[in-house]
Amino acid sequence: MESGGGKMTAQLMLAVGGAVLGSLQFGYNTGVINAPQKVIEEFYNYTWYNRYGEYISRGTLTTLWSLSVSIFSVGGMIGSFSVGLFVNRFGRRNSMLMSNSLAFLAAALMGFSKIASSFEMLVLGRFVIGVYSGLTTGFVPMYVGEVSPTSLRGALGTLHQLGIVVGILIAQVFGMDLIMGSDSLWPLLLGFIFVPALAQCILLPFAPESPRFLLINRNEENKAKSVLKKLRGTTDVSSDLQEMKEESRQMMQEKKVTIPELFRSPMYRQPILIAVILQLSQQLSGINAVFYYSTSIFEKSGVQQPVYATIGSGVVNTAFTVVSLFVVERAGRRTLHLVGLAGMAGCAVLMTIALALLEQMAWMSYLSIIAIFGFVAFFEIGPGPIPWFIVAELFSQGPRPAAFAVAGLSNWTSNFIVGMSFQYIEEVCGPYVFIIFMVLLILFFIFTYFKVPETKGRTFDEIASGFRQGGGGQSDNKTPDEFHSLGADSQV
Repeated sequence: MESGGGKMTAQLMLAVGGAVLGSLQFGYNTGVINAPQKVIEEFYNYTWYNRYGEYISRGTLTTLWSLSVSIFSVGGMIGSFSVGLFVNRFGRRNSMLMSNSLAFLAAALMGFSKIASSFEMLVLGRFVIGVYSGLTTGFVPMYVGEVSPTSLRGALGTLHQLGIVVGILIAQVFGMDLIMGSDSLWPLLLGFIFVPALAQCILLPFAPESPRFLLINRNEENKAKSVLKKLRGTTDVSSDLQEMKEESRQMMQEKKVTIPELFRSPMYRQPILIAVILQLSQQLSGINAVFYYSTSIFEKSGVQQPVYATIGSGVVNTAFTVVSLFVVERAGRRTLHLVGLAGMAGCAVLMTIALALLEQMAWMSYLSIIAIFGFVAFFEIGPGPIPWFIVAELFSQGPRPAAFAVAGLSNWTSNFIVGMSFQYIEEVCGPYVFIIFMVLLILFFIFTYFKVPETKGRTFDEIASGFRQGGGGQSDNKTPDEFHSLGADSQV
């Protein structure tokens, strides 16, 4: 259903670009803690010595470091769960603007932690920017999904993930000793987040509020219409308005949905299960183990300059997100997710072989680099971008904020578990740690094959009606048996 406005306009670019700065922040803060690990640990040690007259024990340091990495995810859980409180009251755009106050606070806490000789400030700053990032993972995909025309929704939805990976890459480059990863400059590296926050505060006031929010939540049809005309670059926005009114009409019948209702109502049970499992497939694939600890993984693999290999993985990450951007509307969400999961499982096997045989064969270090690069590439083809925007597509306006909160919470909780436990599991399992991820990837593949519908090129209403009719049987004439709930007719 391509309306006359299925094209990129300046207003749409401004709206999406301004929003995606939030995704960039999220990525930057995911990747920033990796490279300067050694110098920050030295700061912890030094501070501890100044206070207590003794050096920190190895165990305490590991715990303190794991806490610095993973407290970000605890903040993320709280933030993602609070998404619904903001978006319905203040609107999508204003919520994004307001959340920048958290980014400024976190920048100050982390940027001044060294001067104040306080590692507590650093940990608290990581927590605050985590809350900001959790809010962002709800605000950005929701806003982008709602301002985009149906025909561009998948491609623009991928920009959230592109923002994240570009943020990770910037953090990896800035984190080099030569730039800001040094003993004297690391506070600047962590405090740098105030720059994108400032840029977003400048850009977003010029971006429109979500037309869906204006029409459906505020009942301001004229405002919604004028916003749509700017976004679509055309005077005829009747088909877009019609789709929203149809959704609004459905909403009148399905009141605003609370989180417990998502799980109780048979109508939402299958889509919320899909949303949660897809989020878990993103985090439990092992990708964050690679991002958080890639420098140390490369060191163990015997790579001479691990930081360059880490940056290499960031470049691969960004390149394949761009690939995904171009193929997501052609290949379809489900297919890409399946390809990504299968490819990652294969790379996890290669990685295990490379790490296990490293002692016997020195050239295995090259295989481990190829495996990590492949792992990252396949992640960006499917499990990276797709779980975020498919949540927006599986739910209509009524349950969407609650669904985003649940999906975000499951994403961040699994992110926290990986961030907190990976170092300990790795000590126990050694090179075989990636076997755990391989098994999980295969399970996620099986689930996706049998349970996840294709949402490409379909309106929110068509997707929702597929689930209303049992998610699998003969759908109405718009979507004849498109929901391969048993995957029998699906070509992978």
